Amino acid sequence: MIEQPRRAAVLGSPIGHSLSPVLHRAAYSSLGLDWRYDALDVREDELAEFVDALDDAWVGLSLTMPLKTAILPLLHDASDTVETVGAANTVLLRDGRRHGHNTDVMGMVRAIRELAEEAAGGQPAGPSPAFPRATILGGGATARSALAALHRLGAEVVYAALRDPGKGADLLRISGDLGMDLRIVSWDEAHHHLDADVVISTVPGGAADRYAQDVPDDPGILLDVAYGEQAGTLVPAWRARGAVAADGLLLLLWQAVDQVALMTGRDAPVDEMRAALMGAVGRG
Repeated sequence: MIEQPRRAAVLGSPIGHSLSPVLHRAAYSSLGLDWRYDALDVREDELAEFVDALDDAWVGLSLTMPLKTAILPLLHDASDTVETVGAANTVLLRDGRRHGHNTDVMGMVRAIRELAEEAAGGQPAGPSPAFPRATILGGGATARSALAALHRLGAEVVYAALRDPGKGADLLRISGDLGMDLRIVSWDEAHHHLDADVVISTVPGGAADRYAQDVPDDPGILLDVAYGEQAGTLVPAWRARGAVAADGLLLLLWQAVDQVALMTGRDAPVDEMRAALMGAVGRG
């Protein structure tokens, strides 16, 4: 009997733009694994039926929003990080059980550490570069992951700019659980807090463009989760000030690195994955 090749996929709707297959396929090739990784269009109302139909060939799933929250009641267990932020971007499939993980948090941590090293002229920034003051733009699931990432990076005071400050309950819950000093501000006040040591924009591409004209003279580090056609003008405006900034491709890389390690049980080939990603977007 011929064994089925192992399978994994990224789910979402729409999903055709996803670069996750580029990263995972590059990893499988480098690791010598004859595995298959696809991008599959799955809506929120189709998710339960889809995961129930998976057979033993499946090893894992990557999830985009809103599936990161929709998957939670379908999991058999979840990591502490998933429990904290209320979002799972990764599902491991083992022995008929679904195990939820969140690699977005450590993906942001690793991305910001890389940017800190770049800001330091290539010198290693150490495991915990100092970011006493941080700002998050947005208040959704990605913002919750950003808050947890900033906690791991040692942020002392975090400002979160929300379109509706009254909807900051989840962020306040997380900050309370983690013992963080979180201050919710309105979207119109965000420009007062762009001088933080690190700024993470978690809003859709273009939503923060209004602040491109408010970049301070000596800004800190910026990580914008948007990339590609969704990218706005904040990253270019940041770089025009001579500061270090990255779009969401850096986060996409690092969250996929941990996904590959979780799904394969082996160290992910970071250099090969990065080269494949940059080549796919014409930056190689």
